Amino acid sequence: MFVGRKKEMSKLTEAYNNNKFEMAVIYGRRRVGKTKLITEFIKDKEAIYFSALEVSDKINLANLSRSIMSYETGRNVGTFSYGSYADCFDALYEIAKTKRLIFVIDEYPYLAASFRGISSLLQQYIDLKWKETNMLVILCGSSMSFMENQVLGYQSPLYGRRTMQFKIEPLDFWESRQFHENFTDEEKAVIYGMTGGIPQYLELIDDNKSLKENIIKNFFDNSSYLYDEPTNLLKQELREPALYNSIMTAIADGASRINEIANKTGLDNPVCSKYLKSLMDLGIIKREKPAMEKDAKRSIYRLADGMFRFWFRFVAPNVDRINKDQGEIVYRNIEAQISDFMGQVFEEISKQYLWKLNLAGNVDFATAERWWGTNPHYKRQEEIDIIAYDDGKMIFCECKWRNEKVGKSILDNLIEKAEMFYGKGKSYMVFSKSGFTDECLKRQDEDGISLISLNDMLGVVS
Repeated sequence: MFVGRKKEMSKLTEAYNNNKFEMAVIYGRRRVGKTKLITEFIKDKEAIYFSALEVSDKINLANLSRSIMSYETGRNVGTFSYGSYADCFDALYEIAKTKRLIFVIDEYPYLAASFRGISSLLQQYIDLKWKETNMLVILCGSSMSFMENQVLGYQSPLYGRRTMQFKIEPLDFWESRQFHENFTDEEKAVIYGMTGGIPQYLELIDDNKSLKENIIKNFFDNSSYLYDEPTNLLKQELREPALYNSIMTAIADGASRINEIANKTGLDNPVCSKYLKSLMDLGIIKREKPAMEKDAKRSIYRLADGMFRFWFRFVAPNVDRINKDQGEIVYRNIEAQISDFMGQVFEEISKQYLWKLNLAGNVDFATAERWWGTNPHYKRQEEIDIIAYDDGKMIFCECKWRNEKVGKSILDNLIEKAEMFYGKGKSYMVFSKSGFTDECLKRQDEDGISLISLNDMLGVVS
């Protein structure tokens, strides 16, 4: 099923309707739904779709040739191949002179690896021939660093040729929950948390099985797709996957600062920093600094990808048991820990909700971040789940994924922590999976206080 991507579809459709040369660059992590977006967009249009492979130049050229010729003849053309990429591009030019044509190169980094001159050749054809046509060219790739540096970057021959670009992100919680009908909202939130909003992973969840059965089937079975997924992704994207695994294991075990991660992995800080950057480029980890602080020295690292966080939290420590077909036992052992895992997920869902309110004009802020540090009044370490702020106005947020209702003490504690900050205006939001006690709800009418349950979030924002 095709879910979300309304903005991208709208922009692509607008470009298509312009009836002039356009070039779109689409990139994002593997499995995020780039190809699905493209195929959905071109399904009712005149289009030539070519997906490059990690093979030799000769094979990619032959495959591109057959894609073009099959479009022209409407049939399979067997072993046909043009003599060069220039011949291919000339053929495209002839077609595009008479009709609105979409030309897609999927997995462009593979093509560039097999034929290093492809970007320069494309640049020449865009500048000298294709700009005269109504062609819409789409370059798509999963290697985010390659697409950002070698396609969009200043040093690329293609720099300045693109007319639009899309970094495809995972689906948000509201989009992800559309994949399944037979789960409760709480279960849909857990599914979102363990799949990270990646469409291909969401499609693996069987609506006709329980959440427990799905977790065992997809993670605690060594024949399942997701059991080896982190390893497979790292092998496709990075050299030395064992070192990257060590870094993510260290982070999953609680190491968050670069010194801690380096010590646990035995790497020097500069080397560790280089590997961390590669993982950040892939969107697997993220670096955070406390809200409203500019000092990068207080930065910490967290696993950003939901599936990776679930895998390193629950699969990696139990590999031996899983390989002995003890998936049921593993689930029983970790079931009580899922609620703790959902703490960070619920923070992300709450932040997404805030941004939706912001877009609707119901709240106003420019940035939303976590904060941690020392409370100078009480000489103790404190954390605030989200501070949304802009121009001195601040919204302080607490997010609680608990089975019990949130009481008045949680709200009072949030207001107390907010006393550390000075600004033009302060307001408070408490997000709760299970609602609020009557005593807490009495505070709802006070100016600047909002109490929001999971049901409230789903009812107000679609």
